[in-house]
Amino acid sequence: MTRETRRTGTPESSEFPTRPYDLVKEVTIALVLVALLTAGLAALFSSPDDGPVTLGSWSRADSADFTATAASELGGTSGTAQYGPPYNHTPGAGQKIGPVSLQRLAGVHIPIDTAQDFVIQPLSRAPEPPPVTKALAVWNAASPDRRQAWTSAYSDALGKAPNGNPAQVAPGPYGPVPVLMARLLELARSGALDGELLTEGSQFYQTDYTRPLLFLGDGNYFADLAQSRHLSGDQWGMMNETGNYPGQPWLWLYTFWYQIEPFKSSDNADALIWGLMALLSLGLILVPFIPGIRSVPRWTRVYRLIWRDYYRAQRPPR
Repeated sequence: MTRETRRTGTPESSEFPTRPYDLVKEVTIALVLVALLTAGLAALFSSPDDGPVTLGSWSRADSADFTATAASELGGTSGTAQYGPPYNHTPGAGQKIGPVSLQRLAGVHIPIDTAQDFVIQPLSRAPEPPPVTKALAVWNAASPDRRQAWTSAYSDALGKAPNGNPAQVAPGPYGPVPVLMARLLELARSGALDGELLTEGSQFYQTDYTRPLLFLGDGNYFADLAQSRHLSGDQWGMMNETGNYPGQPWLWLYTFWYQIEPFKSSDNADALIWGLMALLSLGLILVPFIPGIRSVPRWTRVYRLIWRDYYRAQRPPR
């Protein structure tokens, strides 16, 4: 025993056993193994690289659904038009927790007029042929009741047309609506409508996809596409990647509540589940302060399993 050891009770580093160690070799082996493992797992479990869904791809794939949705946007009967805050002031709209309407507390901070923002303004900004310019003038000069009558009659006739084909709508009192719908479909198919809905605001780089996404969400095409990719709510879609692939399993608790009553059939499911998860999160934070629950690890002695190497080393030798 050296003098330093006798004085401090701690052996010097030179007294510990040593063995040769090739750090470069170990790092190289670890790097190669991790790279191969990452590439293999990515090939087996990564999500498919599906292309983006745009208004252009939607209008080309299902022109009937696009036209029907555009007519509902023009008539103010779509889901977005009647959603309430944060998009508009629709009376009675908005989810609640008891008497408290969370949406109304937030207020309307993304104002959207679906007729103007999704149809009239994109058509007005684009260079239009004389028939479209005339149709826009007729629409702008009409009263709200007259506009509602036109769009309602056109939507009903579109639903009765073979396969919902706008080219086979029977003649009727639709005013300028057929001309506006036909031109909007042309803009969408060319890809111009996606750009028009992204030019809102004064930013140089347009990254706000709120309007295109809301327009897409009001139709059936986007929802059907999500269903085919196993992404809808009843398929636990919040936990899935694109397709039936493993995604975010830590979200199972949030998604779980949507599958059971009373949340499953409630119109306030989003607000109720948000409130429930807030309570559960608060309970998790307060676990160290809740008598009884905070003692569960001590009663179950699970800590001895976690730190088994330490407790094994503390046993006296036989």
